[in-house]
Amino acid sequence: MHDDIPSVAFREALVTWCRVAALSFGGPAGQIAVMHRIIVDEKKWVSEERFLHALNYCMLLPGPEAQQLATYIGWLMHGVRGGLAAGILFIVPGIASILVLSVLYAEYQATPVIAAVFFGLKPAVMAIVVEAVIRIGKRVLKNGTMVALAALSFVAITLGTPFPVVILCAGLIGLVGNRFWPERFQVLKGHGGKNAGQGVRAEGQGAGEERTPSSPLALAPHASAGPSPRPSPPMDALAVNDASSGGEGGRRASLWRRSLVVSVICLSLWFAPLVALWAALGPDSVYVQEGLFFSKAALVTFGGAYSVLAYVAQQAVERFAWLQPGEMLDGLGMAETTPGPLIMVVQFVGFMGAYRDPGPLSPLAGGVLGSLITTWVTFVPCFFWIFLGAPFVERLRGNRALNSALSAITAAVVGVVLNLAVWFSVHTLFARVDTLTWRGLHVELPALSTFDWRAGLVAMLALVLTFIWKRGMITTLAACVAAGALLFALR
Repeated sequence: MHDDIPSVAFREALVTWCRVAALSFGGPAGQIAVMHRIIVDEKKWVSEERFLHALNYCMLLPGPEAQQLATYIGWLMHGVRGGLAAGILFIVPGIASILVLSVLYAEYQATPVIAAVFFGLKPAVMAIVVEAVIRIGKRVLKNGTMVALAALSFVAITLGTPFPVVILCAGLIGLVGNRFWPERFQVLKGHGGKNAGQGVRAEGQGAGEERTPSSPLALAPHASAGPSPRPSPPMDALAVNDASSGGEGGRRASLWRRSLVVSVICLSLWFAPLVALWAALGPDSVYVQEGLFFSKAALVTFGGAYSVLAYVAQQAVERFAWLQPGEMLDGLGMAETTPGPLIMVVQFVGFMGAYRDPGPLSPLAGGVLGSLITTWVTFVPCFFWIFLGAPFVERLRGNRALNSALSAITAAVVGVVLNLAVWFSVHTLFARVDTLTWRGLHVELPALSTFDWRAGLVAMLALVLTFIWKRGMITTLAACVAAGALLFALR
């Protein structure tokens, strides 16, 4: 039981999570700010300390931290059913929106109206990715070691090193570095500390969302924000009761038994659809390939959606041919302008890949199935990490080796996202990109004579709106779509 969590009717919680989901625009910073305003400020269901403690844990995990934070808070309040409700409701609006937009894109992308909209959207998304590089870089590139890691990851990704390999090597470097030069590697700071509340507020404002309180509250493992409200009802069968009988040994055994049950259930749910598709359609089916690929991607999404997009774009375009180069930008534009996590862009990738190779199904039915299987294997792991790791959160907090590994990984992510920004820029501003091959290495270079000055103008507008006039994402996207549509009509 959690004595500092009030008893809230499950139906009331459902209504509130629907409201959070409907307002979840603006990327993780904006989404977290919205959740903070509603759950902490308005409803007062969790204290500032609880919220920030949960956020710190979710930032350690692969996957979208805002969706995982909703799942974690739902779990705190109503056990597994609460976590499932909060996490699922958080992504349902995005799933529906991306699916509708994907259908329209696949069926009508050749029409002038759709083409004009996406002509202006691509340069705007390019500017947003550049801003992400700078934002993440400010957070982690605090010394020469972190800068060197970012530079090495940029070169490695550019030369074709798989993204999972880059992340694995960065984590190992961080672990070794913590042993010999801890001061060079422990650079990530949690959201706790004396500026905890201010940190959430600043991020929310940066995303164009409403302010959250700036009262600084210390982040302590068992902190309480004052007198405890009514105690919450007991967790369901899969939740942990810290008062397990048998003392510390009995509690540890209970935790491990629970972990085994959670692992069996979640892994079965994760891979059962893939096994069924494998049996029905064979291992070469696009649906099986998408399920396996995005299952692997779900394991390495440290540092937010932008970090894994370079990997997804490279594989989806060059290896699987699910997308054309510019289409990844179109999908990201959809994800930027709809509620839910940015990682929802993978649903678009799954739709287009199956739409073009539907097997025994019609293109539209194949696209829908591809988008759903991609979404399934992307988000089932998110629930797995929360339900498996939540009881162990306190043991992870303050772990210096883990902090060093995550610092190194985040530094590497800066280089990966910079590569993504370059890749997007090249394919947005130039009509032709040539691939140079030398001793097995492949490097893409634009044909300078194919520079699209109209796209360049829209990109300049996006950069000015983002970095000089400090406009929000929605304003930037709307202005660029309007400008791009006008220039497209004048071609």
